[in-house]
Formats: sequence, C-alpha cells, structure tokens
Amino acid sequence: MTATLPADLFCPRVSTRPHGPELSRIVAGMWRMGEWGMSAEQRVAFIEQCIALGVTSFDHADIYGNYGVEGLFGEALRLQPSLRDRIELISKCGIKLVSAQRPQHSIQHYDTSAAHIVASVEQSLRQLHTDRLDLLLIHRPDPLMEFDEIAAAFAALRQAGKVRHFGVSNFSRHQFESLNRRIELATNQVEFSPLHTTPMFDQTFDGLQDLDVAPMIWSPLAGGRLFASSDDNADHLRLVIKGIADALNQPFASVVFAWIMQLPCRPVPLTGTGRIEAIAVAVAGTRFTLSRGDWFAILRAARGHEVA
Repeated sequence: MTATLPADLFCPRVSTRPHGPELSRIVAGMWRMGEWGMSAEQRVAFIEQCIALGVTSFDHADIYGNYGVEGLFGEALRLQPSLRDRIELISKCGIKLVSAQRPQHSIQHYDTSAAHIVASVEQSLRQLHTDRLDLLLIHRPDPLMEFDEIAAAFAALRQAGKVRHFGVSNFSRHQFESLNRRIELATNQVEFSPLHTTPMFDQTFDGLQDLDVAPMIWSPLAGGRLFASSDDNADHLRLVIKGIADALNQPFASVVFAWIMQLPCRPVPLTGTGRIEAIAVAVAGTRFTLSRGDWFAILRAARGHEVA
C-alpha cells in the first residue's frame, strides 16, 4: 500500500529546554551531503525546500565529509545569504580525524580542550559563511575532558556572540548532568531507533526528561537497516512496522519517526537524506500518534520479548 502525504504538511517546532533553542521537530542531518552530488545551486534549492516543509534546523559537524560538508553548505549560504536568518545551524566538535585536510593529525583522537573548541567554532563559522552557530555540541565524551574547561570555553563563546546554545552528543546521563551543572545544556544527541533502544533503558532518556531537556536522535532508521537488513530480528520488526503502517495508511518511515517522537522526553530526530520526499515522510510522522498497543507491538518486536 502506498500512503499519500497531506498537501499541507508542515513541521512543528520544539524548544529543547526552557529558555533553550527552538528547533524544527525534524532536523535535516548533513553528514552525507558530500555524497549527494549537488551543485551549489541545488544545495540552495534543497535548503529552500526544507524550509518550505518547516524543517529549518540543519545538523553539521566539523569532521563531516572529511572536513568538507560545512564548506559545501556554506557555499549555498554565500550564494543566498538571506537563508541564514531563516534557519538554525547546529555543529559539533571534539573529534580529530586523520585526514589530508588535517596533516598535523597523526592519530584519530578526541580533543575537548578550550583551545580546540574555540578554534573549531571559528573554523566552522568561516566554512559556513556565518557569524554564529545556534547550537554547538561536543561530539563524543572525551576520557581527558575537563568539565570546568569545557564550560568556560562555552561561556566565552556565548559572550563573544559566536554560539547561542550548547549541548553534547553520545554522553551518558552522568556525563551530561556533570557538565550541565556547570553550564546549561540544551540537548544530548544520541543514537536511537527500534533497532537500538539502549537510551530508553540506561537512564539517558529518563535523566533528560527529569531536566526537561529534549534529546536529538541520530540514526532513527538504524542507518537503513530497518529497510534492508537480513537479520532475523530486523526482518520481523520490519513486518510488524509495515503491518501498522498499512493499517494506518501511513508511510513505513513515518511510523518509525512517530514511534520515536511519542516518547515523553520529546526526541528530535535527524534525517540523513538529500531527498526532499524522504524528509517529508519524516515530517509526516509528527502528524499522528500510535495507540499504546501499536507502540508496544513495535517495542516487543524490537526487543524480541514481551514486557514483564
């Protein structure tokens, strides 16, 4: 069955915490933009199409595309500067890749020193052709990270007007709360999907809900494994989701996004596609909720057993 998307499809907005940044409920992830084969003009058109759907938040990292994606996006903003005030720019720092673009890096490692955070932000601003980031995340927890040093770097960047809000990615509950005690964090971006439910059971989501902070979600479709994995568990899960999607006359992926967004911690999922049709399907997931029976049917298929 092929579901038809509503003509008036438009993405709602969400504040990730009180006095925090307001983002579109679906965020356009830019990780693979370098693989989309778009000209600068096509990138402008893609951004405009996202905005027309209400998807105004764009997720970057300094390392994406071998340190190249921010520059590709920045070319679009340079061609059409008026786009900048209509969108929210999110980026991440803290990972140093071994790359021809960074010949001084001899080993892949983390760096959450104040000097690196500030230098990364300044480089991202140049690449993106902008004077500020709306949200900056520490990409991964660093065994050598000093919470006080990170908080001081964040405060200095805010004072300079270079970053408006701050958050983290892939942090545990304790790591998030430790840094959040020093400076207010707007989100923790973590992996979550029906094939990766760990944050629902390791207190990550519980802790964020307790603080009224919405997580951002990367890989909500499990990197495509929900569509094509040959794993027996994924095959069964796919059939369960498809049955629910057919019964509701909704696209398969819309049901997955709806399942994620139904959690009370208010998850904000990322897409990973350059196809505006696929982004529209994600937005469609904001338009309906699942019955508790359907929601738990997906959880049961995901975990392979009933709840106790």
